[in-house]
This record gives sequence, C-alpha cells and structure tokens, in this order.
Amino acid sequence: MAVSTIKAEFKCEIEKVWELVTSLDNYSWRSDLDKIVVTVPEKEFEEHTKDGYVTKFKITAFDEYKNYEFDMENGNMQGHWTGKFSYNDGVTFIEFTEDVTTKKLIMKPFVGMYLKKQQAKYIQDLREALEANR
Repeated sequence: MAVSTIKAEFKCEIEKVWELVTSLDNYSWRSDLDKIVVTVPEKEFEEHTKDGYVTKFKITAFDEYKNYEFDMENGNMQGHWTGKFSYNDGVTFIEFTEDVTTKKLIMKPFVGMYLKKQQAKYIQDLREALEANR
C-alpha cells in the first residue's frame, strides 16, 4: 500500500477549481487523458489515457466545494482518492490524497514515486487550465 498527498493553492474562486476537478465532460485540460466515459451517471466513470489504459472509478462522496472522493481500479492497482477543498480570502486550497494497493508485486517499490509524479502533473495541468481561464 502507498499513500501520497499533494497540497496546492490557487488565486481564484473555489467554484472554478471544483468545476474543473469534478467535471466528467471538460477534461481537455488533462494532458494524460484521451477520454472519460460515464458508465453510471453521477456515480461511475472510466478514464482512458492517451496510451489506451483504462481506470474505473466509483464516486463515494460529493459534497460540493468541500469534499470529492472515489474508489478506483485498473489492472495494476486499486485504491481510494480523496479531494478536500477550502477557500479563504480569494485563495482556493486543495489537498488530494491517493491510497493505492498494487496488484503486481514487482510494482510495489515504485508505486509511491509514480503517485507523486502523477499528482504533480495533475496539479500542473490544473494550474495551467485555471490561468488560461482568467
């Protein structure tokens, strides 16, 4: 099992950050995704990477502008993602945590580094999308 948390802040309204992170329609800002397929509206979806890899997601919490959570699974791992959101004086704060168990023993030593790399890229993409929409 590996747990990775990333925190970031954005000088914009919380509604903008929330909308980008939770939208299953507007994902063009994500550099790693080819498409998102909604399998059960407002409950389950699949992310398809540009490399053709599919990860399935089941939304477990959706507390607008506060908390977004889901379970996730693909051929290599399964786990849980938690997104916490807050806002103060023109700044939106996020804290995203992934708790992942690998399905393949050979991947176990690398999963922590992989999660940190993926989270950093996600935050970079999110920051660029928010700055482009100012």
